[in-house]
Amino acid sequence: MDDSSTNFFQAYDWDTMMKQHPVPQDPAAFYDIKKYHKILSPDYPDFLDRYLELPSLKRLAGVGLLCGTDWTKLYNNRFYYSRLDHSVGVALIIWHFTHDKAQTLAGLFHDASTPVFSHVSDFRKGDALTQTATEAPNENLLKNDKALCGLLAEDELTVDQICDYHIYPVADNEIPQLSADRLEYMFPSGMALDGSWDLSSIERAYNDIVVLKNEDGKDEIGFKTLEIAEDYCRRFCMIGHILQLNENKLTLHMLGQIMNMAVEQGVLQEEDFMNKSEREIMDKLEHIAALREPQGPHGIGQGPHGIGQGPQIQLTRLYRTFRTMTKIEHTNHALPTDEYFCVSLNVKQRYIDPLVIVPTKGPFDRLRDHTSQTSRLSQISPFAHKIIEDFKAYSDTAYGCVKLI
Repeated sequence: MDDSSTNFFQAYDWDTMMKQHPVPQDPAAFYDIKKYHKILSPDYPDFLDRYLELPSLKRLAGVGLLCGTDWTKLYNNRFYYSRLDHSVGVALIIWHFTHDKAQTLAGLFHDASTPVFSHVSDFRKGDALTQTATEAPNENLLKNDKALCGLLAEDELTVDQICDYHIYPVADNEIPQLSADRLEYMFPSGMALDGSWDLSSIERAYNDIVVLKNEDGKDEIGFKTLEIAEDYCRRFCMIGHILQLNENKLTLHMLGQIMNMAVEQGVLQEEDFMNKSEREIMDKLEHIAALREPQGPHGIGQGPHGIGQGPQIQLTRLYRTFRTMTKIEHTNHALPTDEYFCVSLNVKQRYIDPLVIVPTKGPFDRLRDHTSQTSRLSQISPFAHKIIEDFKAYSDTAYGCVKLI
């Protein structure tokens, strides 16, 4: 069969993705967050430090970037990266490319309203496809933060300048463009999820990035070198592939259902998702699950007629399955609900078609103006075009299912 007719991502199932990059003996030392942030901005903006002491930001240290996947054995995340780490990283990228205080702070606070387990909250609310539900409260949260408003006044800024990072195209834009937010979250995602990024490969890619002008005449970060742009596009889409496999869909949806059931049963309150850390939430669920595990001759929650299906037992079974599952089944139909948890969802596709400076030949090539002669990578690279089109066309089996404990 002609390779061009085969979807590139078909060969990359969950096990292949998770095992292709060996785990270092000391992941915590190998994936150094401080060194990574230093790559993003060797020139650290000291004014950030005062803002990092605000409770509205410090809370994000207990919220993981990777959407609850740190808490299940289905994943083998190599280190924990928080929403606070991500927010700082976005701010550093924006500062590096703009040296604009307002834009930098907009990036720092763009996730202030993110609940625990990040985009799991979107799945809870039926927003798996756009994953923007968590953004809605951000403006009100920031405008009602008196301490924040006081610090902004000292810097001669207003909250309106920093409460919506969407107005700054370097900070944020629409897929498939590249922005500081998109650039930042894929670096640590690749480091933590499958080890596909490391500090040296990040530095090589990052040092090739410049601010260009896109088709609409707006600023957009892109690449100087075709080869590096192609490599970045492939790596980005590979991580995006992990996020569209049934394993990831099932994990986030299951955790969302656990949270919903815990609220319905009074185990958790809605405000807990903004006031407690992920560890505190998990400790609470662990305690409740231990209390609800009767040990009978038929096992957990079983009676003489088989597996119990009361709401309390359902919550315990879902929680225990979530924490201990190591594989799922890929099927074209749903499996029995008394034995399996199944998911069939369309989710947001995260891919990138970055700008790149068009290669030219001639003695004056080195004098090219980086604000002109740019193109979308897919328009000049057959390799990138195939990667992107195959990514968008890929579909997993109709259902992903896991056997319940």
